[in-house]
Amino acid sequence: MYNFSNSEVAFYNYWMPHREQLMPPVRSVKNQYLGISAHLHSLWQKEGGWKDFHTAHIVYLVAALKTQLLPLGYTAGIEHSLQIRRSEHTEGRPESDIVIYDRDPVRPFLPAGAALAEPTVLPVPELLVDYEELSEYRAIGIYPSTTRFAGGEPVAWIELLSPSNKLQDRGPYTERRLDLIKTGVVYVELDYLHESPPTLSRIPNYARGRRRRPPVDGAYPYHILVIDPRPEWYEGQLFNYAFAVDEPLPQVRIPLNGDDVLDFNFGPPYHHTLAETFFAYEHVDYTQMPLNFDRYDAADQTRIAARMVAVLTAARQGLDLERGPFPAQVLSLADALAEIEALTTPN
Repeated sequence: MYNFSNSEVAFYNYWMPHREQLMPPVRSVKNQYLGISAHLHSLWQKEGGWKDFHTAHIVYLVAALKTQLLPLGYTAGIEHSLQIRRSEHTEGRPESDIVIYDRDPVRPFLPAGAALAEPTVLPVPELLVDYEELSEYRAIGIYPSTTRFAGGEPVAWIELLSPSNKLQDRGPYTERRLDLIKTGVVYVELDYLHESPPTLSRIPNYARGRRRRPPVDGAYPYHILVIDPRPEWYEGQLFNYAFAVDEPLPQVRIPLNGDDVLDFNFGPPYHHTLAETFFAYEHVDYTQMPLNFDRYDAADQTRIAARMVAVLTAARQGLDLERGPFPAQVLSLADALAEIEALTTPN
């Protein structure tokens, strides 16, 4: 397969935005990617706006979580702070965005359930003890408790990473994370930010940086990490659900109390967030390449270009994009970029 050089990619990054004057934008309310929107996440990492997505996504995550948790005897809620700000220096347990509470007063003291097997599994101590060497991030917290408003301890904690906190002030965050894990709380991290390194050094680094270093074997742009520190944190395991551009967000198993587990698909609330807030319609034009296109590796560049071809072909045929996403062809990067040029050239 032909791989475009840095100069050719730079040309497309410069040239494609100037095509907007030649062809009307192609937009849809529905996210046309099977998973994470490369266009939106590139925009938010380069120009800002992550806070709006973070706030909205937490609301839709809570709604989706409650749908499954309430029948199990648990609940979820939004805490006072939607993010842990850089300037904050709070004492005690950090405030998270979403909490899951156990409504059964006995179940928290029952033995933990079985370990997961499908994702990549790594030991917790080797990953977390040297937390001073790790990067930072923002996230969502999930808690379980007998009574939500009685200050009960959480069962699980979910964090949604933000660009600023993943790159700055890592010390305070990683200290709080380790302290919480040591209490036996299951920890879930959502990392949808491909331009910055993973929060744990043992996870292959996808971020290429400005120097466009070669990709690392086994590196993925997106991760959902589940850290189960039970029965003791130093015996715990980390489960890494990694996925690529234009791959569906995974269904993740989150251990709760006793033998209870939550098998949660993060895809529907993600797509719901983009559609209900009109983020995709407002900010994504499929006639344009994502910002910092060369921050993706060759395989993901090919997936992005193929996805754009699928959208532009459907638009050219007069199909309703809200019925997408449509199947993408298997194309080389060179062929996909050539198709994009042809499809965005007015007849």
